[in-house]
Amino acid sequence: MANIGEQSGTTYLLAVGTKKGLWLGTSADRANYVFTGPHFLMNEIPSIGIDTRNRKTRILVGVRSEHWGPTVSHSDDLGETWTEPENGAITFPQDTGAALERVWQIQPDSEGSPGVVWAGCEPISVWKSTDGGEHFELNRGLWDHPHRPEWGAGFGGAAAHTVLPSPTDPNTIHIAMSTGGVYRSTDAGATWEARNKGISAGFMPDAEPEFGQCVHKIARDPNNPETLYAQNHHGVYRSDDNADTWNSIADGLPTDFGFTMLTHPRRSGTAWVVPIMADSERIPPGGQLAVHRTDDAGASWTRLSDGLLEPDFNVVLRDAAAVDTEEPAGVYFGTRGGTVYASADEGISFTAVLTQLPDVLCVRAAVVEL
Repeated sequence: MANIGEQSGTTYLLAVGTKKGLWLGTSADRANYVFTGPHFLMNEIPSIGIDTRNRKTRILVGVRSEHWGPTVSHSDDLGETWTEPENGAITFPQDTGAALERVWQIQPDSEGSPGVVWAGCEPISVWKSTDGGEHFELNRGLWDHPHRPEWGAGFGGAAAHTVLPSPTDPNTIHIAMSTGGVYRSTDAGATWEARNKGISAGFMPDAEPEFGQCVHKIARDPNNPETLYAQNHHGVYRSDDNADTWNSIADGLPTDFGFTMLTHPRRSGTAWVVPIMADSERIPPGGQLAVHRTDDAGASWTRLSDGLLEPDFNVVLRDAAAVDTEEPAGVYFGTRGGTVYASADEGISFTAVLTQLPDVLCVRAAVVEL
């Protein structure tokens, strides 16, 4: 595979984390990619963050070794070299009696908070870095929350898998976890409140509890920070009041189960999901993989499958999908069968850019200057 550094100018970066390593690709047209990898061969890569603030590009990856355990590594030269703090980027304080199991989410904050990077981890916890993701501090407000003893583990583990800092209010942060649901802080993480009203938990004795929902992924509207979208373990929802209440937008989808939720980088009302049959099947409906897009905030959905393999019985996991910030927006996702697709036209058509990888766990995309 060619050296990424051979390219220059405006470039599209695609990062793919798998059960056995990381692949990094660049492209001039979002269809033909030059990839390097695998980086971190035989290590699980469940999370990736691409930080392009200040016209610099830092790639952060959650790395999990069966022998050495989990950590966060970063590269400032598109993967040519990697740096890991000597004592680990994320280490639980001794008084917690806990040990890090997996880094599920790496999320750079907004342009107004340079250097701030968030991480969501297993056991369920949220961490904040102020030095670009080199060292993280445990958020004690969430760790000491009275609900924590009752948070459970989803099928993949006990995951704080989504961290959404508000782009306009540095005090507001939303997180989602499996299982536990959506929580919101309005005081920069000092305290947290469950915000799940309207999200069903039909698998529990109380179908609408305060918390305990298995929310698979949430995403924020690009223009109205108080509008959020959620893919639940059965249920697709939208909130227009900062997650105080949620309303179903699943009508028009072939199934309300799935793992992914993406929103457009600029246009309100546009979101993408990948429906999966559940609970006894866990495959795309009829073995026909497809992305579904709404352009009216969930009032209707359009099925998109041009360029996707048929049939395909593989699932797309919660972080194995991404959008970029180009116009039109690029849409990307990878399957547990090891195929990675790219679309340069918001999902109207897809091209397979990688095949026969290990299980794809995480996909991230960005527009960068080389």
